[in-house]
Amino acid sequence: MTNIPSVDLADFLSDDPQRKQKFVQEIGKAYSEIGFASVKNHFLSVELMDNLYKEVKGFFALPEAVKEGYEIEGLAGQRGYISFGKEHAKGKKEGDLKEFWHFGQEPSADANLTDEYPENVIVNELPDFNNTGMEAYRLLEKTGKYVLRALSLYIGLEENYFDHWIANGNSILRPIHYPPIQDEPKGAVRAGAHGDINLITLLMGASAGGLQVLRHDGEWIEAKPEEGDLVVNVGDMLERHTNYKMRSTIHRVVNPPKEEWGTPRFSIPFFMHPRSDMKLNCLEKCIDADHPKGFDDITSGEFLQQRLAEIGLKK
Repeated sequence: MTNIPSVDLADFLSDDPQRKQKFVQEIGKAYSEIGFASVKNHFLSVELMDNLYKEVKGFFALPEAVKEGYEIEGLAGQRGYISFGKEHAKGKKEGDLKEFWHFGQEPSADANLTDEYPENVIVNELPDFNNTGMEAYRLLEKTGKYVLRALSLYIGLEENYFDHWIANGNSILRPIHYPPIQDEPKGAVRAGAHGDINLITLLMGASAGGLQVLRHDGEWIEAKPEEGDLVVNVGDMLERHTNYKMRSTIHRVVNPPKEEWGTPRFSIPFFMHPRSDMKLNCLEKCIDADHPKGFDDITSGEFLQQRLAEIGLKK
């Protein structure tokens, strides 16, 4: 395998049971073997993705003092701006060569989560920034719901198993800016090798290459989706919950060749989290004599707080 597998969400959404089952098997196999897939025919239009990138580039082009005014102390980076070098991969001291923004869940009134979720931070200088970001948030959330429905069927669960937990879930949309590299990085890369924290991650095509995925044989391969596709990968929460049946694959964003240091990189991942009270205990369906329980019991909220501390966003 020299690239990540490609799947078509239109198969799952069709009225043809054979096409639906084809998608279930293809994405289940991809996530069992490498943990990554390129997904076409999702819910985001090319126009919306272009508009979001335009807004994101506009934000990161603002003066440093203006951006820093949107960095809110005490939120562990849950909302608003997170300045350059603040986050690092688990187990590394060097900060990643990036700055980013967080859009978060705006829960429905009956979810009783307004005290748990901070409000999104409004960017006054860009009147369309927040609306465009949250429109993309909702459509990525919708896409992720169907991916998880397919995985539920692959695992042997009810199709709607995850629906309750991801409705009003603690998901994050993270526009990232990797600025031009000015000096020789001392051990730092744009994003150090890591596994994602969440259930699944949905990534809109980045403005430049650099995303690499670690195969099980120890070989790094480029993740090169077709234009307009989403890269969707398994996170640590889903790996725990499925007792390794779904693989959270280590990945990284490497620095470009020296002749391309002057080129910035932008990417926009959506980290799909469940509600914080979801139990990530290993599913009984995924435990047997050949696959003994591999993880301690924990809730998604407890696991998230643990990992935020490990990557430097929470003290």
